[in-house]
Amino acid sequence: MPRKKLENPEDILSQPIIVRVTEKVFKKLEKIQQESGCQSVGEVARMILSGEQINCFYKDVSLNAPMEEMALIRKELKAIGININQQTKFFHMSKSEAQRAFFTLKTAELYKKVGGKVEELLGIINRLAEKWLHVS
Repeated sequence: MPRKKLENPEDILSQPIIVRVTEKVFKKLEKIQQESGCQSVGEVARMILSGEQINCFYKDVSLNAPMEEMALIRKELKAIGININQQTKFFHMSKSEAQRAFFTLKTAELYKKVGGKVEELLGIINRLAEKWLHVS
């Protein structure tokens, strides 16, 4: 299957430029390539030569622990939500008032767990806000 033709023929990269650089400069270009959205070192060099902006992405490792905590809380909240849906289904299928009362109490216990998880989540968010926004 042939490659699609570009609408603007001026956008085709047809002129090769061969440049030799030192190992140190090449490592810098590789580092920029890894931190940015560029696919190759050549693309980084083209963007630098044409004066285009290169957006670099950095990962803050200090956020790893809070992000893991929030991911666990999200997982637990999802499980609690599934349990609430099941309890609600059983409530609607139940025939007697005793069964309905039982499922109502079980669902109320699950909602209390949700409240606790939300409090944990708010605590994490407050810690992050203090750290990053310098809010007291």
